[in-house]
Amino acid sequence: MGFIADSLSRVKPSATIAVTTKARELKAAGRDVIGLGAGEPDFDTPDNIKEAAIAAINGGKTKYTAVDGTPELKQAICAKFLRDNGLKYEPNQVTVSTGGKQVLYNALVATINPGDEVLIPTPYWVSYPDMVLLAGGEPVVIEADQKTFKITPDALDAAITPKTKWLIFNSPSNPSGAGYTRDELKALTEVLLKHPHVWVMADDMYEHLVYDDFEFTTPAQVEPELYDRTLTVNGVSKAYAMTGWRIGYAGGPVDLIKAMAKVQSQSTSNPCSVSQAAAVEALNGTQDFIPVNNKIFQDRRDLVVSMLNQAAGIECPVPEGAFYVFPSCAGTIGKTAPSGKVIETDLDFSSELLEAEGVAVVPGSAFGLGPNFRISYATSTEALNEACIRIQRFCGNLK
Repeated sequence: MGFIADSLSRVKPSATIAVTTKARELKAAGRDVIGLGAGEPDFDTPDNIKEAAIAAINGGKTKYTAVDGTPELKQAICAKFLRDNGLKYEPNQVTVSTGGKQVLYNALVATINPGDEVLIPTPYWVSYPDMVLLAGGEPVVIEADQKTFKITPDALDAAITPKTKWLIFNSPSNPSGAGYTRDELKALTEVLLKHPHVWVMADDMYEHLVYDDFEFTTPAQVEPELYDRTLTVNGVSKAYAMTGWRIGYAGGPVDLIKAMAKVQSQSTSNPCSVSQAAAVEALNGTQDFIPVNNKIFQDRRDLVVSMLNQAAGIECPVPEGAFYVFPSCAGTIGKTAPSGKVIETDLDFSSELLEAEGVAVVPGSAFGLGPNFRISYATSTEALNEACIRIQRFCGNLK
C-alpha cells in the first residue's frame, strides 16, 4: 500500500503482543490455553494507590496538567531517585510520560539524527530496535554471553563507533531477568568514560524486582561522572502493579528533558491526571507490599527454573530479577513435534508448543537471541505449575 510511510516498513509489530493475541484467539475458540507471554504482574494495584486515584477524581483533578508531569509527581520522583539511587535531580530534570515506553521514545526522537547508532545488548526488549528505527537511527546489537545474558566490557568497547549516540542499558533485563552486579556495571562504565560522545539510557523498570541477595544499581549511581549524559528511566508499572495506569518517568540533563517535553507537547501532551495522582501515592506511600510480592515472585521463579530444567532439551539459567526466565531450547532443535513438523527454530518450538499443549511463550529470536524462549512467571503458581508440566510433556513427546 503506497500510502503508508516507508519508515514503517522497517518496523515489526510487537512479538509479545502477537503471542498474547494468538493465545487469546485460541482461548476464544474454546481451547484451554495458558498464556505466559504478557509482562505484567498478576497482583492488583495496592489499595492505598487506588484510593489516591479515587480521591483525585472526587477532588476534580481531571483537567490538563503540565505537559510532562505535575509538580507533586515531579517532587515525588526527585525524592525517589535520592532515596533509592542516591541521585539528586531537580524537578526541571524530571519528565513524566504515558508509560516508560513513551519516555524512551521521546528521548530517541528528541536526539537522533539520520545515521546515528544506538547500541542495544541482546537479548533486548522487543521495542528498543524498532523505536530507534522509527526515530531515524540505526540499532546496533551487542551480542551477550549465551549463558549469563550479559555483555562484556570488551564487546561494548568494540561496538562503539564515532556514530554511536546512545547505549540502551536494561538491568534487570526483559526478557532474561539478568541483573548486572555493581562490579559488572562499573566495568562497563569504565569503558563509557573513554567515549564521552556516548550517552546512556538506563531502563530501570525492574529495579525493585530483584531476588536472593542481588543489589540493584544504576549507571549514574555507580559512575557519577556519567551523570550529565545519562537518562535514568523508570516507572510505576511493574513494582506497583500499575501497568494499565501508564506512568513512566525519567531524570536527566535539563536540555534533554526540555527537548523531550517538546516532543510530548506535540504528540500526547500530559499523561493522565488521575494516574499521576496515583503515582504520587505509589512513590511516597508505603513500600511494604514490594518485599511481600517479591517473595511470591521468587518462589515462582524457583518453581519454573526447576521444572524447566527437568524438561528434555531445555536449559534454564536462574535470573537475578524481573519476572521472566529465558531458557534455551537448543536441545529440541532437529526433533519432530507431534504434528510431524521438524523444529528448526525457537519460533517453531513456540508455535508447536502452543498448538500441541496450549502454552503460549514468546520466541527468543523476537528479543534478538535464540534458540530461546521467554516465559513470564507473573501469573498464578497453579497456572505456572500446569504450564511447566505441559512443557515437560511436549519435550518428552519430541522424536
